[in-house]
Amino acid sequence: MEGGGGGEIFRVSSARLSSSNIWRNTGLEVFSKSSLEEDDEEALKWAAIEKLPTYLRIRRGILTEAEGQAREIDIESLGLLERKNLLERLVKIAEEDNEKFLLKLKERIERVGLDMPTIEVRFEHLDVEAEAYVGGRALPTIFNFSVNMLEGFLNYLHILPSRKKPLPILHDVSGIIKPRRMTLLLGPPSSGKTTLLLALAGKLGKELKSSGRVTYNGHGMEEFVPQRTSAYISQHDVHIGEMTVRETLAFSARCQGVGPRYEMLAELSRREKTANIKPDPDLDIYMKAASLEGQETNVITDYILKVPMSLSDSKGIVLAFEPEIAFLTILVCSEGTVRVAIEQRVG
Repeated sequence: MEGGGGGEIFRVSSARLSSSNIWRNTGLEVFSKSSLEEDDEEALKWAAIEKLPTYLRIRRGILTEAEGQAREIDIESLGLLERKNLLERLVKIAEEDNEKFLLKLKERIERVGLDMPTIEVRFEHLDVEAEAYVGGRALPTIFNFSVNMLEGFLNYLHILPSRKKPLPILHDVSGIIKPRRMTLLLGPPSSGKTTLLLALAGKLGKELKSSGRVTYNGHGMEEFVPQRTSAYISQHDVHIGEMTVRETLAFSARCQGVGPRYEMLAELSRREKTANIKPDPDLDIYMKAASLEGQETNVITDYILKVPMSLSDSKGIVLAFEPEIAFLTILVCSEGTVRVAIEQRVG
């Protein structure tokens, strides 16, 4: 009996041990199954989005909430708190994560073989000259102003010839601004730097005489509207002083609009669907929000305010804002004796 009793005790203890092991294993399996179920649920939601037409597909996304749960959302109804959490996940530490974020944007586009639009600017035999009074006639006096007005009127009627002297600013200037590069233009004061950049941006004054040819990807300035492709940033502040930084950025975003980003995102979505590629959900929501009218102002403004930048004056705001909203933009910047012409690109 003792032996039998010992056997029963052994079996009972073994049963208790195996029972505890079962509970431990079941706990691990519960968490494992929970994680797998969440992944499967997210995959099902993404599969449902993929079945939508392109127009609806680029307006839907999978947002991960603070609790870690994923839910399908309408991009156009993205709220303030949701945008904040989204950017916090994408760019938690701006100094470290901003470059990684931009590289993710670039990699997603290049992974499906989608080429970013680029611009090559060529200027050939560019001549710009002005007509101005010289000597005592150039002094800003009331007498000179009155005489100049009278002489201009008589010159318009072809009664009196103009006494203005031609003043060459640029003479036989040629060059190329390559895509995806930053071009720095240096020179002493009054050497024609600003005039050259105004010519490249298509913003030369009507009183100036110019000749030569400026082309964007082989198209002359008369074939398109240069102001839709290029932006000249002056060294003078032209912003509304009563507006805050956020309001200034939002106003600039509304003026620029979505641009070519919507068409690019639609093509990107089609190619990813064909290749059965699932993008990063947070990155997908950001790109969709930045390409949809109404949300592009909010998400891009939030991003710019999060990334460290020089906001000592309004020029810093414009320079910080432009690169992220424009996929196809030539920035022409003027600051002191340094002039910069930049072609924007992502990454």
